[in-house]
Amino acid sequence: MNVFMVYAHPEPTSFNGALKDRAFEILTGAGHNFEVTDLYAEDFNPRAGRHDFQETADPARFDYQVEQKQAAEDGTFSPELARDQERLFWCDLFILQFPLWWFGPPAILKGWIDRTLAFGHLYDHGHRYTTGLLKGRTGMVSVTTGGPEERFGGAESLYDSLDIYLKPLEFGCIQYLGMDLADRFVAWSAGRVGDDGRKAYLDQWTDQLLAVTSVESTDRAVA
Repeated sequence: MNVFMVYAHPEPTSFNGALKDRAFEILTGAGHNFEVTDLYAEDFNPRAGRHDFQETADPARFDYQVEQKQAAEDGTFSPELARDQERLFWCDLFILQFPLWWFGPPAILKGWIDRTLAFGHLYDHGHRYTTGLLKGRTGMVSVTTGGPEERFGGAESLYDSLDIYLKPLEFGCIQYLGMDLADRFVAWSAGRVGDDGRKAYLDQWTDQLLAVTSVESTDRAVA
């Protein structure tokens, strides 16, 4: 199986980094192919603009979707975008790995979505959700939070359910592109649970990765 992870955390020794490293260790050890885009390490530019394209259709007025569609037809996306677009079509399993910051993903990840998931290439008119261009693949979110689970939608909660905060990624990106949505992985209060708690999370992450790749491999074999 081919696995593509987009990882968004500025600190390699963070728990997000540990989840990324565990995914690489477990999946490659099980014989899967694993590619990762490390947005901070690569100094990814989250701002969309003319730099997204090697050529532009209209030098006088910048219309982003028009330029995306033209680049999709001509193969003229900038190299870093073209690489990850190719990885999305290559992969069987797509993982977004990030911390929850201000009830959403880090800005650098939102910028990757804006720039990479281009109109005319990853989606277009008539190709969304059940008719999406990435149909047959599976996507999932792996996220860490600063607060405990009971703060997110429980009787004593301060915040809404995590479902609301992750809907733009799960429904608005993964499912929008036609992928099946796997159960998300959440490491609640990852920075506050101590070494034993983080070890338990890593063990849970291992089990979940092996389960989702086993199901996906079986589905592919049946198909």
